Amino acid sequence: MTDWRPDRLARRLPHLEARARLQAALRGWFAAEHFVEVETPILQVAPGAEVHLAGFSTTWKTPDGIERPRWLHSSPEFAMKKLLAGGMPRLFQFARVFRNAEGSALHHPEFTMLEWYRADAGYETIMADCAAVLALSGAKELRWEDRVCDPAAAPERLTVAEAFERHAGVDLFATTGDAAKLSHLSGVAMHDGDSWDDVFFRVMFDRIEHRLGIGRPTILCEYPIAMAALARAKPGDPRVAERFELYACGVELANAFGELTDPAIQRVRLQADMDEKERLYGLRWPVDEDFLAALDHGLPDCAGIALGFDRLVMLATGARHIEDVLWLPVR
Repeated sequence: MTDWRPDRLARRLPHLEARARLQAALRGWFAAEHFVEVETPILQVAPGAEVHLAGFSTTWKTPDGIERPRWLHSSPEFAMKKLLAGGMPRLFQFARVFRNAEGSALHHPEFTMLEWYRADAGYETIMADCAAVLALSGAKELRWEDRVCDPAAAPERLTVAEAFERHAGVDLFATTGDAAKLSHLSGVAMHDGDSWDDVFFRVMFDRIEHRLGIGRPTILCEYPIAMAALARAKPGDPRVAERFELYACGVELANAFGELTDPAIQRVRLQADMDEKERLYGLRWPVDEDFLAALDHGLPDCAGIALGFDRLVMLATGARHIEDVLWLPVR
């Protein structure tokens, strides 16, 4: 626990100064685009909706002695959408977020998520935003391990089905719901109890992700509707959702949605996600009823994105570990 010592801080300082410059440049860009910077509570009724994430729990003791369970959020998404429902047209946030049981060169239990949302806009507008954000990195190239990417290059747009065909030799939609078939066609192992989703993500990790964003950024879009999360179905093709992820140097930088606005469909999805979490991990998170109330009140047509700010700084500076771009890592 000596990351503050002058020698250790000095080693990280070039990366940290670049971090500060990038954060300032992004704030300037969002201001020019007429966004408002917001701050939403870290303590939430539920940390998020992700099946495979672990959260940090705590207890809020009120002055009258009532104890209320709360979680440190894994994303400010629910809270920011409440502000959209309240009438905010464009908003962004550099949010400290928390994910338990995570730690690697690209993962830290506490990190910074840059999220932004646009009312009356589609997810193609957010794709254009991504290109602008990458160009602001100030780097001639983004780098991770032996892979490089030009942040100023126009991103490649690739559907998930195209990525499976190109890199795994699989017609993805011909395997929908059939885990054994997807495993057989892709050559990726299937384990006892694996669902189609499990094999899907193993193919993504083993065959596809490290090949994305090489030379130029990749926007991986049109996820199968089973992976829609908080995204709406794509008009004209109910097999897929308006969801995309941004990749550079084989690293996932961001996850974006054309946002689902139907509270009934959202409730069903949240409950299904918690059913799956309970099946896999024996744990359920509460459903944020206030979030569903905001959708019921009326969430405008909108799109939004969550970008791992620390990862972007890493790629822009050539840092080898996420702790190299954190002022003080968690110890």
